[in-house]
Amino acid sequence: MISRRIIRTKVLQILYAHVSTPEKSTSSSENELHFSIQKTYDLYHLLLALPIEMSDYADKMIEMRKLKNFPTSEELNPNLKFVSNRLISKLRTNKDLGAYIQKNKVNWSNSQELVKRIYQAMVESDEYKNYLAENDDNFQNDRRFCEDFYAEILLKSEFVFNEFEEQSIYWNDDLDFVVSMVIKTIKKFREESIVNDHLSSLYKDEEDREFTVKLFRKTLAKSEENRKTIETYTKNWDVDRVATMDILIMELALTELTEFPSVPIKVTLNEYIELAKYYSTQRSSIFINGVLDRITKDFREQGKIVKAGRGLLEG
Repeated sequence: MISRRIIRTKVLQILYAHVSTPEKSTSSSENELHFSIQKTYDLYHLLLALPIEMSDYADKMIEMRKLKNFPTSEELNPNLKFVSNRLISKLRTNKDLGAYIQKNKVNWSNSQELVKRIYQAMVESDEYKNYLAENDDNFQNDRRFCEDFYAEILLKSEFVFNEFEEQSIYWNDDLDFVVSMVIKTIKKFREESIVNDHLSSLYKDEEDREFTVKLFRKTLAKSEENRKTIETYTKNWDVDRVATMDILIMELALTELTEFPSVPIKVTLNEYIELAKYYSTQRSSIFINGVLDRITKDFREQGKIVKAGRGLLEG
């Protein structure tokens, strides 16, 4: 589930915290890296459980309206399409989701006010109104609405980002990515499936898990060496005045270029330029791009960058 881009982002964030806190040990920072990635996986399950919470809240509202002194005809005969949503029913009975929630205590019990606000945003949306008004009542439409719920309602509610940032500092930049993973997951759900629909694993494979640890450890181990390289290629700059984040981005890029023979040069450069655009200024990303381009050219000529496989040397 965790993409290489998210891995690079998490490693960058933890390295920044590490160098900003001199008394922090390498082992404690590495533990924090794993914890940060685990929190992203928690968010994945929390968001998968959200439609269940929405359905339960909607059902509660329906029952409360029926108990009014003078309920309307619509309140006595409500549209039950959402509370009967077949995709949500499959999420509700998913064994993997239920087991993870129970084991890791990932739930919405302490966020009922947020649930209420998200529910209100949902019922006021065109997507919800159109869904209830559709004549076709089938699994495909139920699933499509759930996809719309995440992409068109949840992600477009600004208060959601603020709330999640307050709940965990590790979720600051995760919401867009995790929502995309949740949508990919529910797209694979099938109405006819008898066995439990599988959720995404934490890492795509063991190689990605090893990539995470190696990138973090090697960047720390090569920090002095990489910093000297950066100083050499920024002679017209006082390297001590270059932003710490910019230095770390370049250190990570140099580590990946020289220590990961299976990762194409072009991929590495593109990924860290994107990180620079997000975590630094536009001017910084141009500066970093120029420095890395010159280093890469010279390192390739000197044989310091060795890639295995056709096409991996293309930069």
